[in-house]
Amino acid sequence: MSERISAREAIALVTDSFAELPSPGGTFPPDGPLAWKGYDDARARAAARTGEEESVVCGIATFGTASFGTTTDGRAPLGPVTGLLIAFEFGFLGGSLGERTGDRLEAAYDYARTHRLPVVSLVATGGSRMQEGMLALTQLQRVARQSALTREAGLAQIAVLRDPTTGGGWATLGAGSDVTLALPGAQVAFAGSRVRPPGADPAAYTAEAQVAAGSVDALVPQDGLRETLALWLDLLTRPAAGAAPVPSALGDATDLPATGWDAVERARSPERPRADAYLDAYFSRRVAIGGDRCGGTDEGMVCGFGRARDGRTVAYAAQRGTPTRPAGYRTAARLVRLAGRLGIPVLTLVDTPGAANDADAERQGAGAAIADLFAALATARVPVTTLVIGEGGSGGALALAAPGNTWATPDSYFSVIAPESAAAILKRPADEVRATAAQLRLRPQDLLDLGVIRGVTHRRPGA
Repeated sequence: MSERISAREAIALVTDSFAELPSPGGTFPPDGPLAWKGYDDARARAAARTGEEESVVCGIATFGTASFGTTTDGRAPLGPVTGLLIAFEFGFLGGSLGERTGDRLEAAYDYARTHRLPVVSLVATGGSRMQEGMLALTQLQRVARQSALTREAGLAQIAVLRDPTTGGGWATLGAGSDVTLALPGAQVAFAGSRVRPPGADPAAYTAEAQVAAGSVDALVPQDGLRETLALWLDLLTRPAAGAAPVPSALGDATDLPATGWDAVERARSPERPRADAYLDAYFSRRVAIGGDRCGGTDEGMVCGFGRARDGRTVAYAAQRGTPTRPAGYRTAARLVRLAGRLGIPVLTLVDTPGAANDADAERQGAGAAIADLFAALATARVPVTTLVIGEGGSGGALALAAPGNTWATPDSYFSVIAPESAAAILKRPADEVRATAAQLRLRPQDLLDLGVIRGVTHRRPGA
């Protein structure tokens, strides 16, 4: 279990300044809308204990003023960013949501949209307030609508999950945010600790389990939260015009492959630079999203946002040379759509022998996941730039490629299918695989001649 801190302590932990918004008006009938005996007394005790009037504190905050020194590329420090901050006070009736909580959250979201501010939620809640019955539960619909309107307005939403984050707070402000971070050891689950089935595995109800399931992007220790949150806000609130620049090639190969099989061998070489090397060279800072929000992750697809060397924010989705799993395609589609809403150009790096084709991949919806990524790229609201850096295996690679703006390195290939598979389908013997590779015209220069790519990128002089 992570350390529990108050709303005010959480605010001080991550912000450089904070100004609380005035509370909306409104009064309760005695003991609330259900006339729940003792409710007024419980609220009074909670207020005396915490110093708060409700379970959430909302206000305007600045982030990042003192979080960064000079960047590694010598450019100006990142930040600061002004945002709308929502902090839950778990000590006030378990951080539960009631009608007055909903009033505060609605007013806060409305302020954020009016003033074009990102929203940061520091969540610690046990769910809806029983003393207000269904009127409390319906606040979740109210919060969901405010979040959806804010998303449509193109404003970023980031949630930090404290201990505990359960019930409707998790299912709206937590899981419904664009980026979801969590403190290690925090309870994170829809089911609270007192309503779980007997004998349920407690490990399934943790932040760590939610990261593994693709529902939380990352665990962030409390002492690293200020800098991490400031970096996320800086990257997500600075839209950029124009397409992402094409990365320079990193491999030793400067000449183009002589044959189709030469191209295949170059792309499959273990010495060839991989996606992480390209991302490190392209970005001075970057952060990753994790998971498809559907129960899956794929370490072979890395997605996130970074500060490119030219100073712009660029979103990225990169294959790491393994067969891409359904969760990888869904994560990439999530990245492309989020970047589109925020006005951030996208860079994709293609490097896969193809989509994973095992039985589990089929059960996990490989076809639907690939189709969704094709659709996300086809309808992207921002420019997408693609560089093929290794193997480009069939539709599993093409799904990540930008229509009309794809480039290739000298140590890559792109093919309708791998030469070995093509030969097998055509019922050719193994000794004809190399000849088949030539017929497929999969070399970078072939792709350029065919109009499949826009050009071949080479190593930058002196790099």
